[in-house]
Amino acid sequence: MLAKDHLDQPWDGGRTVDPAQIESFQRLAGEWWKPDGRFRGVHEFNAVRRDYIVSRIARHFERDRDGEGAFAGLRILDVGCGAGLLCEPLAERGAAVVGIDPTARNIEIARLHAAEKGVSVAYRHCLAEQVLETGEQFDVVLNTEVVEHVADPGQLMKECSALVKPGGFMIVATLNRTMRSFALAIVGAEYVLNWLPKGTHDWRRFLRPDQIRAMIRRHGLRTREVMGMSYNPIARRWRLSRDTGVNYLLLATKARQ
Repeated sequence: MLAKDHLDQPWDGGRTVDPAQIESFQRLAGEWWKPDGRFRGVHEFNAVRRDYIVSRIARHFERDRDGEGAFAGLRILDVGCGAGLLCEPLAERGAAVVGIDPTARNIEIARLHAAEKGVSVAYRHCLAEQVLETGEQFDVVLNTEVVEHVADPGQLMKECSALVKPGGFMIVATLNRTMRSFALAIVGAEYVLNWLPKGTHDWRRFLRPDQIRAMIRRHGLRTREVMGMSYNPIARRWRLSRDTGVNYLLLATKARQ
């Protein structure tokens, strides 16, 4: 078993990073976190997803979602955390949050922003399989917009399922494999609205909810809820819905021992 310390060394603030790179990270971090900046569409989408996650954590663990230190005592893992858009709000509610990402630049951006805001998040440049090797488990595992980008989604779901504590749960957020998702998530988001860089998604990698459900069921997780996310182009607003034809969130729990 690996010690988690080698995955969780504090960022040295510059001893191993060129100052010019730090400046570049800072510029990009500022852009990522501007609600009205180039990633405005991502922020609007993330706000709805974040509120769903917060509400389900509060409900499952019987917490006051808006109380001070509401999630104190809970450990949360965000797999593929990016710049930390989900990690920080959860850490601000008192949770012990670990954010992992395979892209070193994302981790540096996330660490910079958290340091600027005084938010404590343990960011690690690693994969889920490396966290699993440490023997750690978490009350909540978040897997948002990740599974559609990996070569072996079944293996990722196996690893993430093993990282959930008995009595905990996992939320998977991804894109359904439908013609509407091709039209809206790829043609619309990447080529028309320019919300994402062209080539971000490969429609052939999208997974239906029943496929995710089958993958995690064999590893002890039971799907409890599947919610869709819909976009109103006139109001320019995202909302939760029962329409899972494009984006959806799947919540699955692990039985207590």
